[in-house]
Amino acid sequence: MNLQIRSKDITLTDATRAHIENAVEAFRKYNLDITSINCVVAKEKKGVLVEFDIKIAHAQPVIITQTDDVLDAAIDLAIDKGTKALRRLHDKMTSHKAESIKDLETLDA
Repeated sequence: MNLQIRSKDITLTDATRAHIENAVEAFRKYNLDITSINCVVAKEKKGVLVEFDIKIAHAQPVIITQTDDVLDAAIDLAIDKGTKALRRLHDKMTSHKAESIKDLETLDA
């Protein structure tokens, strides 16, 4: 898993970078084939924007955007949203109701 953290118009401390890296490591527990995560932290007129772009093999990318006045709060809320989205994707992929490709019928034209 490739993690890229970028910041725009704001300086990130080592503690903030470590907080993001540790939180992203928790995404591994869903056993999804995560290829890369791009994290963008940017300063806006009213607060801070945190965006996670999570690329997953064989699925659509998950994009999480969170804006807040406090940087740490924005990071924590974005991580919570990302965890919820990945958990739902994992449940959808491992559901007993999900059909496999072998079970699909072919249509004869």
